[in-house]
Amino acid sequence: MISQEPVIRVGIFEHYPEVQGSLQGKFAVANVIGLKGDFVVRSERGTIFFTNPSGQRILSGDEILCQPLEGGTFTLKGVKIGIDFHWERKEDQAFEGRLRLVAQDGRTVSAINEIGLESYLKSVISSEMSAQAPLEFLKAHAIIGRSWLVALLERKKADEDGKARPHKKTLRDDEVIRVYGHENHGTFDVCADDHCQRYQGVTKIINDAASQAVEATRGIYLVYKDEVCDTRYSKSCGGLSENYENVWDDQEIPYLRSVSDSLTKYKPVKSERDAEKWIHSTPDAYCAATDPEFLRQILPSFDQETRDFFRWKVEYRREELEELITKKSGIDFGTLRDLIPISRGPSGRISKLKIVGSSKTVTVGKELEIRKWLSASHLYSSAFTVTTERDAEGLPQKFILTGAGWGHGVGFCQIGGAVMASKGFDAEAIVKHYFKGTELAKLY
Repeated sequence: MISQEPVIRVGIFEHYPEVQGSLQGKFAVANVIGLKGDFVVRSERGTIFFTNPSGQRILSGDEILCQPLEGGTFTLKGVKIGIDFHWERKEDQAFEGRLRLVAQDGRTVSAINEIGLESYLKSVISSEMSAQAPLEFLKAHAIIGRSWLVALLERKKADEDGKARPHKKTLRDDEVIRVYGHENHGTFDVCADDHCQRYQGVTKIINDAASQAVEATRGIYLVYKDEVCDTRYSKSCGGLSENYENVWDDQEIPYLRSVSDSLTKYKPVKSERDAEKWIHSTPDAYCAATDPEFLRQILPSFDQETRDFFRWKVEYRREELEELITKKSGIDFGTLRDLIPISRGPSGRISKLKIVGSSKTVTVGKELEIRKWLSASHLYSSAFTVTTERDAEGLPQKFILTGAGWGHGVGFCQIGGAVMASKGFDAEAIVKHYFKGTELAKLY
């Protein structure tokens, strides 16, 4: 296992035609010492040019490293957050550490932040949730974010080419199963967005709580049988968390099993009747939080726009859903006839969904691909039931999806964990509630 703090390469921009930013404080940039102020970086024929806003070229190369002197920070403008999700937007973000600019594809630029893991985590736990959340929750999130990233690095190290690729598996012409890894990031370790874990620089660290949480847990990891745990997490499990194998590859991981997000032990979903009963109920669960003031305390501002995360409903006209599925899947199903869940996990999340059309019938999985096909961005989760309104001839007129939870539901439930902290649970109790059979270990 790891024995010292690693330096993390975080991809902020990837394959952008231009990067705009500013150096606050003095930086050493190649052979230029004491550089500061606004800059623009463009790529031409495999060479990147570092210029001032008026276009004057200061230096060039296939890779440029900006090294802060005396604690300087840098700002990158127009950073996308929530990419492809319903909260996607752009914002300017400030960062600590080094800025590495790399030429890509002969015509684009990638911007990479190189920073120590512990400093990185202060931003992660302030970006994923709010730095105003309860301290014990922030400490639990620091342990989980630290463990997840190091487990990712160790998986990459074990790969022959050091890359974790999205995996596509088509079993038959009538079945499309996709299992997504954490992207093919060849030039950096981890991206800065929800596809990995949110990292929005020092912009989100609005008080000392995030720093306190990271410092109090420095070097502490969640481990299982002498391995750092792959601590997955999502915003709201919906009352029951999900098994790893129903979301990613077909392997059972002992500590990534379904648990009740409550002191009450709920029965796992095993049938469509169970799913209907579970999803259409409002069980007593930690992540069923509804108090607006508490949600403002624990959630970032853009997440507060999502209020119906625990139980939700989406309605589509048949023609609307036909067009959407065709666009997202690339398959012409003809007239949409049915959406039929084929398999579900214990949280009610669908891992295989049969889409029946007049021209074609295809079974799609796993949960993220289902969420992509049935939404302009992503459905909140794949834990949903389908109600079909039909005309007198039996032709569908409307599809109503009634759902539970926000995200894949495996491992740590962020809103549930925050509620547990507000009820007096400490960080260790919180992480061990979601990851059964694990222990904490201080590795450096």
